[in-house]
Amino acid sequence: MANVGNQQQAQAVSKPAPGKHGNVLPLWGNEKTMNLNPMILTNVLSSPYFKVQLYELKTYHEVVDEIYFKVTHVEPWEKGSRKTAGQTGMCGGVRGVGTGGIVSTAFCLLYKLFTLKLTRKQVMGLITHTDSPYIRALGFMYIRYTQPPPDLVEWYDGFLDDEEELDVKAGGGCVMTIGEMLRSFLTKLEWFSTLFPRIPVPVQKMIDQQMKARPRKVPQKETQEEEEAMSTEAGRPGERHRSRSPRRTPSPRRSPKRSRSRSHHRERDRHGPSFDRELERERDRQRKEREGRQGDRDRDRDRERGDRVDRERRRSRSADRNQDRRERRRSRSGSRERRSERRDKDKERDAGENDKSRRKDRDHHKDRGSDRERSKDKKSRGETDERRHKDDRERHREERKAKRSSRSRSREKRHKSGRTEGGEEKSRKRERSHSREKDRDREGEQRSHKRSRSKEKGHRQRESSNDHGKHGERRKSQSIEKMSP
Repeated sequence: MANVGNQQQAQAVSKPAPGKHGNVLPLWGNEKTMNLNPMILTNVLSSPYFKVQLYELKTYHEVVDEIYFKVTHVEPWEKGSRKTAGQTGMCGGVRGVGTGGIVSTAFCLLYKLFTLKLTRKQVMGLITHTDSPYIRALGFMYIRYTQPPPDLVEWYDGFLDDEEELDVKAGGGCVMTIGEMLRSFLTKLEWFSTLFPRIPVPVQKMIDQQMKARPRKVPQKETQEEEEAMSTEAGRPGERHRSRSPRRTPSPRRSPKRSRSRSHHRERDRHGPSFDRELERERDRQRKEREGRQGDRDRDRDRERGDRVDRERRRSRSADRNQDRRERRRSRSGSRERRSERRDKDKERDAGENDKSRRKDRDHHKDRGSDRERSKDKKSRGETDERRHKDDRERHREERKAKRSSRSRSREKRHKSGRTEGGEEKSRKRERSHSREKDRDREGEQRSHKRSRSKEKGHRQRESSNDHGKHGERRKSQSIEKMSP
């Protein structure tokens, strides 16, 4: 068997890779979700195993080693983590839409392989791995999720008769070969509690035809078991003949009572009195059995009667208890109604008080609002008056400016007209003004001469008066002197 598996693996490796040539493996479908079920994908992305432990794995070989040590089944959910009892339709376990659970390590590692963007050579290394069948199973599942449907048969062609066994169910109990698993991948859409990507109808018809044209080979174990069973049956030909011989049914013409009585008399004649004793013993034994059965029946009847009595007592007790419960509920409901009435009254009172307080607040707010509106009106009026005064001032200023500008313009016009029309008159006026100024200058000079002359005359007169005073004093002094001797 191992040799057959190795030969098949060698054929698969030597076979040219399907699809496009080259080592780059193109992806089919959604390049972000790997065409996984949304429920499974969300559980994978939120699982601590994927976020913490698998985040540290960066290479292809590390992930393969992790598959070898951790994967024990190929089911999407762990055992007992997902309750699908009583769910049907779109919420059933097959659809994978209902309640979630703990996602399996196999699907976490499958999505981890998808994040690594495997090459064609790496995928071939997965599906031809010799250490663990679960590594190969994840490789085939990676192909089923990421490769185009027309290429699936070419990928799986060399492994449809592979006899390597693995247990695909969580917790064990579903052993199948690699070939059987691949045939289910190609012909069935469901895989435990999830769905594979849908295959187009024409491609699915072609795949079904190819599977029918290529029937499954019977493994060597089954052939050996069948040969052993045939040999054991050949060793017991008599038993086989007896088992296969049909049983004869008694004819309806003969009555069973007659046959029994005749056989009884014949046996009595053969065996004698000993046979009668045995018959009596047998009869006694049968009577005892009947009596015992009757006693058992009586006991069963007594038990049934006791059970009935107990049931009636229980019913009466349950009825009494129910009545007590009803009365208690009524009393509780009455007390609850009273409490609810009190609460309603209190709520009404509180509501009335709240309404009064709200009304007061509203009135107060209205008064405040009226005062505010009045103050706003006053302010707006003052602002409007100020605006009017400002507008009036601006208007007066503009009018003054306009008048000044008009005056200046008239002056300029006059000045211009005077220059043009009365240039001669202005020249004459200038000459007259110059002559007048000359006359004024002359008169001023004459006046200044006259003033200077008058000043000189006054000065002379003063000097002369001073001289006359001095002569008089001298004369007086001389006369005094003369008079003194």
